[in-house]
Order: sequence, then C-alpha cells, then structure tokens
Amino acid sequence: MGTLKKFMAHADMVKISCVDTTDVVENARKIHKLNPTPTAALGRLLTMGLLMGTMSKGENDKLTLQIIGDGPLGSMLVVADSVGNVKGYVSKPLAEAEKKANGKLNVSGIIGNGELRVIKDIGLGEPYVGTVPLQTGEIAEDFAYYFAISEQIPTVVALGVLVDKNGSVKKAGGYILQALPDTPDQILELIENRIAQSNSVTDMLEEGKTLEEIATYISDDLNTYEVEEREVNWNCDCSRERMERALFSMNKKDIEELAEDEETEVSCHFCNSSYIFSKEEIQNLINNK
Repeated sequence: MGTLKKFMAHADMVKISCVDTTDVVENARKIHKLNPTPTAALGRLLTMGLLMGTMSKGENDKLTLQIIGDGPLGSMLVVADSVGNVKGYVSKPLAEAEKKANGKLNVSGIIGNGELRVIKDIGLGEPYVGTVPLQTGEIAEDFAYYFAISEQIPTVVALGVLVDKNGSVKKAGGYILQALPDTPDQILELIENRIAQSNSVTDMLEEGKTLEEIATYISDDLNTYEVEEREVNWNCDCSRERMERALFSMNKKDIEELAEDEETEVSCHFCNSSYIFSKEEIQNLINNK
C-alpha cells in the first residue's frame, strides 16, 4: 500500500499530486523477480500510472501506459484505474545496462529509442490514444513532453525509484505539478527555480519529508493545502473467469489445437498467476463457439 495526496497552491492556480509508491514498486519487483534497472524503469511507470490514473473522474475509467523501446528491456505496460489501483509488467525483467558515470541506474540505456503510448478509456466508445516519441527514455521527461504536445498542458513530472544494495526498493515515488492557463509568469519562474534547486523525489522521501512538505517545497508556496488523500495499491484483477473469456475469444482453430493437450495452462502477465483448464473444459469452449 502507498499514499497519494493532492494539493493546491498559489491561490488555486497550481495543482500538485504527490505519491509514495515504495510498497507498490517492491511488490512488482518481487512478483516479476526484476533486476535493479528494470525495477527502476517499471517503478517509474507504475508511479506515473497512479498519478495519471487518479486524475480521471469516472469511477470505471481505465488508463494504460505503454513504452516500447529498442533497448534490452523491450516494452513495458502499466494499467491503472481512477481509484488508486495499478498493475504492470516488463517484457525482459532481467535486462541490465552499465550504470551511468554518476553511479545511477541506467534506465534510458535499457529502454533505448522508441515511443510512449497513453490509452484512456472513459467509457465513451473508442478509447483515446496518444502517442509521442521518447525524448530521453528517463520516463519523467518523456511524460512532461507528452503533456506539452498531446494535452498542451505545461507540466512538471518527477519520478524516482531508489534501489537498495540487496535489490529491494528503498524508496519510490513521484509528483506532477500543473499550472492553470492564467498563472502569472512570476509564479511559474518561482516554481521553475525551486524545482531546479530541489533534490530528487526519492532523496526527499529518504530524508523523511512528508508528501505535504514535498508539495510545499516544490511549489514554493507556504499556503499550499491538501485537497485529497487516498491509498494506492498494486492490484491485479485477473481471475479464472477472465482467463476463460480470453480463451473463448480466440480463433476456433487455435482453441481446437489446445484441446489436443490434456491440460492448458494460462498465465497472467501482470501477476504471474496460472490457471489450469482441462481438456474437457477446452472442448466445452469449442462446443459453445
């Protein structure tokens, strides 16, 4: 479980969402047995999924974030909802790259060049799909670019995952700061200067700063106040029924091939849970096609 809080600053002209995802990212690391750099990469995308997902208003809204790169990591996929649940996976959980010169994990090195895809399903028929080329592969900067190009909203994005020496997640979190269209330039300059001077979000969390203190600091506004708080969780909603529906949606010829085996095992990409279907169960699906 993690915590997400939303704030307003500068007389309601600036919105800030801050989240601590340490437990969420550690769950993902354990489930997928991730190496350190994939932990950092997926952790950043999971954190972004929670920040963006909880920006939606509809109770049933879904957000899918996908990064497809030509680096050793391959691709990443994260699905989040509007109430604070998230799940995700990487295609190559053991991918690694040499650390950067400053000793930090080389997330951009395992992602490479590629694209960022944002899919919003708000229940109005066809989902909205926005795609932009990756700018740095560091993820936070790529989403800031997405907001500027696809949604035309000046946005500051910070994402971080601090991996301990034993590979576990020491701290993880992030924030999104957005200014309303009529925000005076002097306020924007204050915020830009403050963020340029600030430590990373994981450093601030490790120092013991609360989400309120982080929001107040990065906004440079002593009148910053909280408007919402919620729990956030790693949560996979897979089930035997969902897997059965997925099998039923397959081409009939493909299902008939599965019926040649005594058992069919179907695994969930998000949580690695496995579901076994007998030959008779597969035959029943064929009969109902």
